[in-house]
Amino acid sequence: MKLTYFQGDDTLVIRLSDKPIAREVSQDWRTHVSYAADGTVVETVILEARECGAWPLQVEHRKAV
Repeated sequence: MKLTYFQGDDTLVIRLSDKPIAREVSQDWRTHVSYAADGTVVETVILEARECGAWPLQVEHRKAV
């Protein structure tokens, strides 16, 4: 997984796979999901990421039980 934040555009790109993108679907005007030909999610793009609270990320580390 690779996260890229573009500060000038306030856009967060979450890349989950190196597979080529076959189709893109807008979930709403701010969230766009890209899929590979096999139906797996390749990438998610969030517009106005800071404004909607998606950036900065809060990461929690928990010990396995």
